[in-house]
Amino acid sequence: MFAHAKAVLFDLDGTLVDSAPDLGAAVDKMRVARGLPSLPLARYRPMAGAGARGMLGEAFGIGPDHPDFSAMREEFFENYQVCLLKQTLPFDGVAQLIEGLAGLGLPWGVVTNKSTRFSEPLTRGMSLFSTARTVVSGDTTPHAKPHPAPLLEAAERLGIAPNDCVYVGDDERDILAGHAAGMGTVAAVYGYLGVAQDPLGWGAHAIINSPLELLQLLNRA
Repeated sequence: MFAHAKAVLFDLDGTLVDSAPDLGAAVDKMRVARGLPSLPLARYRPMAGAGARGMLGEAFGIGPDHPDFSAMREEFFENYQVCLLKQTLPFDGVAQLIEGLAGLGLPWGVVTNKSTRFSEPLTRGMSLFSTARTVVSGDTTPHAKPHPAPLLEAAERLGIAPNDCVYVGDDERDILAGHAAGMGTVAAVYGYLGVAQDPLGWGAHAIINSPLELLQLLNRA
């Protein structure tokens, strides 16, 4: 699946950047404002890949069917928008990975379920993304992952056939979307894995335990 790769696409949170500290801070601020005790980051980290649903679920035990969910989600979004670049950093090895892709002559981009409201300022504010050829957000196309539409949009923007692209993500939705788009898929298990997730059962073409393992994989191919 990787010998003919002409481009690499990545999920954002949990794959390229560790945004759990800022996501956790945004929802924990809501707990403190309601007189509840602060929770440690370790409680929030496994749920960071699930966005507002995961954060509010961990902090308050509520889901999308709760009558206050919509209002609390918007409060969370407003908090997060203020702090989204305070503690978010690339995972160790990601900067070297991006340099290595340039050495292989492989263009790269981002396909995330994060809405443009957050993905645009985050990627614009981090030098890591200066060489990204495209950023496709959760609201760029009518469907978000696990639908293949965002991945197909990214491939079209790059001018590269989907089956010549590799997609790397840390959630089962990423792998499902990659398969549906006809891309090679790589599960990044160093990211945010919820307590019930088993990456071995996702059906990815490869699994990596660190960003630089992707370079090794591509070089071997």
